[in-house]
Amino acid sequence: MELIGMETKVMGQGCHAGIAGLVVDETKNTFVIDGGDRERIIPKKGNEFQFTYQGQKTVIQGSEILHRPEDRIKKVR
Repeated sequence: MELIGMETKVMGQGCHAGIAGLVVDETKNTFVIDGGDRERIIPKKGNEFQFTYQGQKTVIQGSEILHRPEDRIKKVR
């Protein structure tokens, strides 16, 4: 699934915990999250993300999605 444009929140206890906003860009190792006041680059590895899609919340470990977006879509097929 495409994650750009989805609402997300960084979960857990790390230094990025609590950052929330829209995913505006994604690379193999990072998300760029627009929190309204500024964009932040958050590493996937070591963080847990809560995504909201159609009113449902899903928690995903960043280490499970360490792929480029186009490669992740290919793996589902």
